Amino acid sequence: MTDQQHGTQLGIRKRRMIVGGLGAVALTVGALTSGLTLPSAMAATWPSANGSEAVGTPKPISGTVDGGMKRYYGTGDLGSGGQDENQEPLFKLADGATLKNVIIGAPASDGIHCAGSCTLQNVWWEDVGEDAATFRGTGKTFNVVGGGARKAADKIFQFNGSGTLNISNFAGQDFKTFVRSCGNCSSQYKRTINVTNTEITAPGGVIGGINTNYGDSLTLRSITIVGDSGKKIVPCQKYIGNNTGAEPTKNGTGPDSTYCKYSSSDLTYR
Repeated sequence: MTDQQHGTQLGIRKRRMIVGGLGAVALTVGALTSGLTLPSAMAATWPSANGSEAVGTPKPISGTVDGGMKRYYGTGDLGSGGQDENQEPLFKLADGATLKNVIIGAPASDGIHCAGSCTLQNVWWEDVGEDAATFRGTGKTFNVVGGGARKAADKIFQFNGSGTLNISNFAGQDFKTFVRSCGNCSSQYKRTINVTNTEITAPGGVIGGINTNYGDSLTLRSITIVGDSGKKIVPCQKYIGNNTGAEPTKNGTGPDSTYCKYSSSDLTYR
C-alpha cells in the first residue's frame, strides 16, 4: 500500500515450525484486553483448519464474526502472496468489528484491514502476504488476542492510524518486523503499542519499530524469544518518521523508559 513503509523483499525462507508453547497467563497490564476472553490453548500450538474457502473479493465484517477455524485464502485478484503495493485484504473490518477463530492460508494478499477499532481473536496466518493486518482510523483501540503469524517477508502488523494497539498471547515466527508504526505515511500520529505474553521465534529482525519524533511508545512485557541465542532480534527499533514517503532514518535501539518501555527482565530467551 502506498502509505506504508516497505522494506526490501526477503527471499523465500525455510519453513520452520514453532516449538514449545506459551501459556495463556493473566495479562500483566490488565487494562489492555479488559472484557476479552483469552484463548486457553498455548499460543504456539498451530491449529488445523476446519475446511477451506477461497476469497476472490474482500469480505466485509461488522459486529462479531466467528470463522469456526475455517481456512481462508486468496484467489483471483486476491491471489498474491508477494509484497506488491496496493493489494486488497481478504477481510475488511468495520469500526468496532471482531473477527475470531480464523485461519488465513496462502496466498494471503494483504490479510486484514481494520477501518477503526477492532478485535482479532485467535486468528492465525500460515504464510503472511504483504502484511498480516493493517490498523487504520484515528484515536482508536485495536486488540489482537491469541493467534499467530509466520513467514512474513516484511511486517506482520502495520499500524497506520492513531491510538493504541494491544497484542497479547500471540506467536510470531519468521518475520522482518513484528509490528511497525508507519514510518512514512502521508498522515502521521502518536501511536502506542503494547505487546504482552507473546512468543517470538527466530528468524526475525525487529519486534517493534516506532517513530520517536511523533511520540510513539512500545511497551514489551513477558516476551519469550525462541531460537535467538545470539540476541540478534532487536526488541525496539527507533526511527525518525516522516510524511513524505521517504525511507525513515534509524534513531537508536534499547530501553529508555519513554519510547522503548521494557527491561531485560521482560525478555526471556530459550
